[in-house]
Amino acid sequence: MNPAAIAISVVALEHLYFMVLEMFLWQTPLGLQTFHNTAEFAQKSAPLAANQGLYNGFLAAGLLFSLVHPAARSRAVRSFFLGCVVVAGIYGALTAIPSIFFIQALPALIALALLLGRRQSRE
Repeated sequence: MNPAAIAISVVALEHLYFMVLEMFLWQTPLGLQTFHNTAEFAQKSAPLAANQGLYNGFLAAGLLFSLVHPAARSRAVRSFFLGCVVVAGIYGALTAIPSIFFIQALPALIALALLLGRRQSRE
């Protein structure tokens, strides 16, 4: 597996983890600690977190799909989903917690740089 595919896999696995945290573990001690929430806030915001988790699951699915399905194994498909992750990470950093940039956007930017740095003929 090439470095870009490995980096894309890491970003996809990261987003699967976000999905599980937001959809299923939001109100657990792990979810409360991870997102620095109180139990009361987590209870009130659980539907919003689950929706956010669903979107993270879609990002992970798109990235994984771009790695395994022959019709989707293109630089354009991979770049699209990585770009979505970058935009989401930047938006989250600007509107929620600045560290989201380093947790979400930066790994996707690294994967995107590795992907775009590969020669077109090696796709």
